[in-house]
Amino acid sequence: MARTYAGARLRRLREERGLSQAELARRLAVSPSYLNQMEHDARPLTVPVLLRLTEAFGVDPGFFAERDTNRLMADLREALADGPEGGRVSPAELSELAHRLPTVARILLDLDRRNRALTERVAELAGDRGPDEAAVLGRTPYDEVREFFYRRQNYLHDLDTAAEGLAAGIGLRRGEVRQALAARLAEHHGVRLVADAEQQHRYDPASRVLHYSPRLRPGQQAFRMATQLALLEYGRELSRQAAEDFAEDSPAWTPARIGIANYFAAALILPYGVFHTAAEETRYDIERLADHFGVGYETVCHRLSTLQRPGARGVPFSFVRVDRAGNLSKRQSATGFHFSRGGGTCPLWNVYEAFSSPGRVDVQMAAMPDGRRYLWTARTVTRSRGGWHEPGKTFAIGLGCEIRHAHRLVYSAGLDLDDASAATPIGMGCRVCERLDCPQRAVPPLGRRLAVDENRTTFVPYPVQ
Repeated sequence: MARTYAGARLRRLREERGLSQAELARRLAVSPSYLNQMEHDARPLTVPVLLRLTEAFGVDPGFFAERDTNRLMADLREALADGPEGGRVSPAELSELAHRLPTVARILLDLDRRNRALTERVAELAGDRGPDEAAVLGRTPYDEVREFFYRRQNYLHDLDTAAEGLAAGIGLRRGEVRQALAARLAEHHGVRLVADAEQQHRYDPASRVLHYSPRLRPGQQAFRMATQLALLEYGRELSRQAAEDFAEDSPAWTPARIGIANYFAAALILPYGVFHTAAEETRYDIERLADHFGVGYETVCHRLSTLQRPGARGVPFSFVRVDRAGNLSKRQSATGFHFSRGGGTCPLWNVYEAFSSPGRVDVQMAAMPDGRRYLWTARTVTRSRGGWHEPGKTFAIGLGCEIRHAHRLVYSAGLDLDDASAATPIGMGCRVCERLDCPQRAVPPLGRRLAVDENRTTFVPYPVQ
């Protein structure tokens, strides 16, 4: 069993509670000197100490897990990539910073984000780039909202339990969700539903009319109704959640409220207890769950990535949606899996293989440079307004978990989960990837001097000295 060193988190917990080392040591039934050693990572946190911390402070043992540290290290490496000394910072130094000074590390990341935003803004004003390109390269409000969910491991406890309570109060039953939501909107809010082929969804507050496209599938219509119900019935709670990270006059405020309302909608039509039980019984078979609840494949994947309720946790998943060009339009994570912020992902990742076999679930065991292994499923979903000449759009939906949870998934059948050599080596994207021998690399490795020789060629695109 791996040892847990989390001195910085333990110290932060103690300081937030206003306790001295002697007071906390007494509560944990250890000596002050022993506690001091744990806070300085001279000793690991033992299982008895973790249990006492959980009981004394109401924190989950996952509070001390290394997943946040691994995320922090990956973020730091990416943030430092363009700096003059970025390539010279060793993994050991990044680990030291992330483990011992996590608050300082997060401040550095925030300064990097501000610097990038300012640089893009100056370039836009100077005319070096058009505003559209600057917006793409800069940090958008939607990026900030993704970070909001990323920091919370994609789980909002208060909102999730409120949605489950509302589902019970309404009496939502499988196969009758749309009708029950329509009745709730009409009876409690005076909202009338109108089918409108020109609108996917639009709510008119003055007339209290909710327009929706008849081309949407029943599950999609139910989701739109649930989102509108969240905005009407839980508007204050949505604002309270958004206010934790955003000012009301900030560009991210409205996207944040929409994102939180969408979270509520998924928790309403797929209540936690019922959905979690079904997921466990089917061994997280995504297609069976989609059929059972009458919703889409993507909706099920997104909901599976939120099952982190204390005392009833599901498999911690990472969820991603990409297009053929490699653009990540959605990414949420309840695991330590790191998504690149600088653009570009690994071409060896099976989310891209899914486009070659539309509609079929592709399964991959993958290994990251830090040695962590994951089981990934990927499948395409296609959307179209209908009609021969109507343009459609296709995405690959990826859902992955750490290999230690993979035995709980139906997709692990027939795989040797203990065989590390069977895992495909992937990375965070060529720009910051540490794999020097990857034949698929698209850019030179960061901070390494290239071994360029006019008299030879190699299978590795960018050999280093």
